[in-house]
Amino acid sequence: MRLTYGDVDRHSSQLAAQLQRSCTGRGDRIVLLLDNCGEAVVSFFAAWKLGGIACPLHPSIKAEKLTEIFRSIEPVAIIAHARLLPVVEIACALYGQRPMVIGVQAGADDNSNVLRFNELVTSNAGFDPPVGLGENDLALLIHTSGSTGRPKGVMLSHANIAAACTSIAGYLENTENDIVLSVLPLSHGYGITQMVTMAMVGGTLVLEKSFAFPRVILSRLQTENVTGFPLVPAMAALFAGMPDLSAQAVPHLRYMTNAAAGMPPTTTERLQACLPQTSLYLMYGQTECLRTAYLAPHEVARRPLSVGHAIPGTRVSIVDDNGQLVASGETGELVVEGPHVMGGYWRDDVATSAALRPGPNGPRLHTGDLFRTDEDGFLHFVSRRDDIIKTRGEKVSPQEVERVLYALPGVLEAAVEGVDDPVFGQVIKAHVAADPSAGLSERLIQRHCATHLEDFMVPKLVEFHEALPKTATGKIRLNAADAAEAKENRESRIA
Repeated sequence: MRLTYGDVDRHSSQLAAQLQRSCTGRGDRIVLLLDNCGEAVVSFFAAWKLGGIACPLHPSIKAEKLTEIFRSIEPVAIIAHARLLPVVEIACALYGQRPMVIGVQAGADDNSNVLRFNELVTSNAGFDPPVGLGENDLALLIHTSGSTGRPKGVMLSHANIAAACTSIAGYLENTENDIVLSVLPLSHGYGITQMVTMAMVGGTLVLEKSFAFPRVILSRLQTENVTGFPLVPAMAALFAGMPDLSAQAVPHLRYMTNAAAGMPPTTTERLQACLPQTSLYLMYGQTECLRTAYLAPHEVARRPLSVGHAIPGTRVSIVDDNGQLVASGETGELVVEGPHVMGGYWRDDVATSAALRPGPNGPRLHTGDLFRTDEDGFLHFVSRRDDIIKTRGEKVSPQEVERVLYALPGVLEAAVEGVDDPVFGQVIKAHVAADPSAGLSERLIQRHCATHLEDFMVPKLVEFHEALPKTATGKIRLNAADAAEAKENRESRIA
């Protein structure tokens, strides 16, 4: 499907007109359960035209979690791909109510109570835009699991999104000539900002469902003359590892971005060596503010472990447990101020109070992430506060060990955790996905780490995997597979 801006405008108005039958409009929650596709883009803008709040969820969500979210946000409408309608129906039954359900690519055999997306967007229904909508109205509820696994709805206003995306488009120097290819799901902030920034500048957005087949993505980069390519580290490693990757293969690629997690320096070096004409932006952000910091491309070779400075129009600081600024080189919690900071968590005053606290210039977002600055004031991510491993009386950042693991030839993916130990409290365990031809062993990996790390940071245990578990956004997370399996088991009991 190829849509012009005129198509998106027309289709979203028709869809908004149909939604008005069940929605009062302003503040109503509209669930989007969609892959990366043109229908998803139309659905976002239909919700916003109506004054509604778009609630995008990843298509892999299970009925139990979907039910929990329904009970929290009380949606008036659900727009979902036809293959996901059975999950939607189970969740509605458990929820005890059935909002308007619109099926994308729904056929004649689907539930007769399901409205068909294609019919709605091609109707001639008149849309009467609501009055009184403002930039402080909520635009998005993005659900993030956090450390507890319980979904929390991050509340972002139109003003929050506009502030973040204006800043991002500014430092990326986006124009109407840009063509961005995104495999990032439109259920998460990193993916949504690709859509909004391109709409703001009048550029082109090419959506792909996944990075499962890197060669297909490379072909799309070539045929679409892509100029911008957002990535997460796991995708970047696969992309950098392609033997025929070169400047000649993607001559139009102006920039790449990385967010969601730190890019291993070995991946950064490979990308810069293969694509010297392409600018690489190393970034950091959270759903709660969409984007926080970025490192300019000309600094990447000098500071590959930094995420630079706060994005334009915002402020960051690093504080201790008492909220006082720490000195350069010392570790503390990153706090963020600016017009892009969320309004809080949906119907969760306790979590909101913990994350948003008074500051000298207004509410400050306490990220829960530990940072330090170098002698030049550049930001360096240390760890999530909850991820710090305490072993032998020392504190270890998993990222520091993971960077050393990635520097070993043959290591494709790596993650580190602390496991309980009766003597040391915790010991470090490394999880590695390796190239079989590299002949890596536990002993070889430990020797490599001992060469580059202090004794207490060397993994005591090494476990090999074909591939490491990942979240829906492509981030490596060791508990992702266990969480998915647990949900599957609970779901089977419910069904």
